[in-house]
Amino acid sequence: MYIVPESAVADLISAEASFDAVEAVFASMAKGDAYNFPVIREAIGHADALYGFKSGFDRAGLNLGLKSGGYWPGNEAKGLANHQSTVFLFDADTGKVKSIVGGNLLTALRTAAASAVSIKHLARKDAKVLGMVGAGHQSAFQMRAAVKQRGFEKVIGWNFHPEMLSRLETTANELGLPFEAVDLDRLGAESDVIITITSSFDAILKSDQISSGTHLACMGTDTKGKQEVDAALLGKSTVFTDEIAQSISIGEAQHAVAQGLIKESDITEIGSVINGSHPGRTSSDEITLFDGTGVGLQDLAVAQSVVDIAVKKGAAIEVEF
Repeated sequence: MYIVPESAVADLISAEASFDAVEAVFASMAKGDAYNFPVIREAIGHADALYGFKSGFDRAGLNLGLKSGGYWPGNEAKGLANHQSTVFLFDADTGKVKSIVGGNLLTALRTAAASAVSIKHLARKDAKVLGMVGAGHQSAFQMRAAVKQRGFEKVIGWNFHPEMLSRLETTANELGLPFEAVDLDRLGAESDVIITITSSFDAILKSDQISSGTHLACMGTDTKGKQEVDAALLGKSTVFTDEIAQSISIGEAQHAVAQGLIKESDITEIGSVINGSHPGRTSSDEITLFDGTGVGLQDLAVAQSVVDIAVKKGAAIEVEF
């Protein structure tokens, strides 16, 4: 069995490798070659923590396993990341555990990769302004991944706590892009691509704030009750997702479906666009929306890439188990 500790992951996996792994697994899901098992996510009644499992199996890549972890809101005060996770990979032929991989950085990379995949396949080719809603830890990963997909010339941003916008400005400047803090009306009117990455339980962006031709990657809603955008926005958008079952139960679509604004059949898996069985964006004025709920197969695919690189470089710890 191989162990790749959290401390080693940053030197082993790139954003580009994460993108390739996530794009491939989305395609595999749409073909029916890979599937996720039901998500378990519960408040444990201790330390205000949410804990759970995401798991699945990809017959094409033979990735079988799970990610275990959750959110501990008091961790920051202890000098730890609030999100904590570990990925376990199993041999698909025997069921024996074959790898354990630190999952914190992997989660950030695979989440950013998912929105970047949606931008590659759904955003207008002439997109120039990137709008960011949310300025938490994940926002920097999102921005870095997004700018690789289009020739963005400017980043604009909004956050519940304006003092945190310095993270977006610093990241944009590192990427050689100007940054401006704006209100939500301007962000919706001026952005060609919008990434939302918050933990909100109330809609932040309203339907009438979004301009025609915009692509939105909604990445923060992954739990029942969470919501980042007005349900009416999904009603006037072409909606895509990582997995439909999660989109309608724990993603942005849960609200639009509950209100009868869209049906399950109105949602398309992004993998169908990657595979060419769905055209994706069909006009320059169409609003496209990617509901990124986060699936276990993303974690398994990126973790397997890390293990492969670690073994090749001699950086994996091998133990008898």
